[in-house]
Amino acid sequence: MRATLPLLSVFLSHAAAAPTPLDIASVSIKSERSWLWGWAWGAESTVSVVDRAPILSFASRPAAFGAEINDPILGYVIPLSAFTVPCNASAALPASNTGCPRLCIAGPHQPDPSETWIALVQRGGGCEFVKKVREAQRLGARAVVVGGQDPAISGYPDALVNMFSPEDASDVHIPSTFIKYSDYIHLFSLIANSNTSHNGLRTLSLLITAEYSAWEWYSPIITFVVILLLPSVLTFITLLIHRVRAARAAQRDRAPEDVVHGLPWRVWTGSGWEKHDAAEDPYAETPLVDVAASSSEPPPPPTPPAEPTPGPLPWFDTQVECAICLSEFERGDKVRVLPCHHIFHLAEVDEWLIQRKKLCPVCKADVTQPLAALDALAPDADADASANAEDEDAELVPIPAANSTPGSGSRAASPANANATERTPLLTDEDDS
Repeated sequence: MRATLPLLSVFLSHAAAAPTPLDIASVSIKSERSWLWGWAWGAESTVSVVDRAPILSFASRPAAFGAEINDPILGYVIPLSAFTVPCNASAALPASNTGCPRLCIAGPHQPDPSETWIALVQRGGGCEFVKKVREAQRLGARAVVVGGQDPAISGYPDALVNMFSPEDASDVHIPSTFIKYSDYIHLFSLIANSNTSHNGLRTLSLLITAEYSAWEWYSPIITFVVILLLPSVLTFITLLIHRVRAARAAQRDRAPEDVVHGLPWRVWTGSGWEKHDAAEDPYAETPLVDVAASSSEPPPPPTPPAEPTPGPLPWFDTQVECAICLSEFERGDKVRVLPCHHIFHLAEVDEWLIQRKKLCPVCKADVTQPLAALDALAPDADADASANAEDEDAELVPIPAANSTPGSGSRAASPANANATERTPLLTDEDDS
């Protein structure tokens, strides 16, 4: 208690001279990233020089080993190189304040072990962070501030790092925090030019505070929820991608509505097909005719027979049932004529083409292809079929025996039998006679 009274008197005297009162909460650097950054990397901390106006603060990051910074730490900051030298006489004096190898006190001045003082060291020197903190703890420091290394020498960026220990650090009982190289150089120069001294050593009053976000208490719960939901989320994303790909593949297999509605359609009148324009809406309601009113009117005169026109394919008029519902066409049924000349009930085939496949249910012809493309394939198919038939006929022509003569016991080959094919009758008039 007595050791902290001089520090508090210096702290209160400088705070009274400042234009605004000191608030430890206001000393901390406020940042919008604090809750997310703290949840990802741990709590942030702040190193503030409080014996000057305005208060100068540096962002820092606590180490992953040693004690936690639960309460603000106020003390004198002293570089270890100000009163120590390497214990090994053969070892060269370090060029910077690295805090290693093992140090020994040199000179008549050293910190008072009964008062709170904070050691200032720099990264580098060939030793780990935990060894620097362990050496400062041996010399009596209550906390350690580790500065970054020159980026031009180390090649590391001038940024905050997480200090970890590669070995067991259960013997380290003091807290430590890391500041950037630029902040370390600034703080070191302030100490060198300071008018405040402690036991003959230039120093400054330093305050270390930690910023603990409210989200830190929920981080275990958030981690558990993320681990629990991650497989389900990945499964859902996989199924969603599969469904999207399946929907796109199914869309490619369907026929566009404008193409289907542009196909010709007809109406069965009972004695023939009544052709309609493709632009006419086949789903429009047919107006009803008053039979009583129309029966009093004289019947229309008979129309002369129309000029014969080249009709559809020979099998077109023979289609009397729908291949989809297997029902015969009745009077007034509307049918759709596909480019392959197959006909179906209009509503049924439209649903098939738009919702299922763009292929004819019978011959699997693509209805989105123009009729000319289908007709162009037909002559080639007929030519191939006729060529195959001729080849088969040529293979089935019988070859007369070389030793057969008109007077022999076997029947002589006649000119009619010479060109016999598979369709030639086996019995002829000559055989009957």
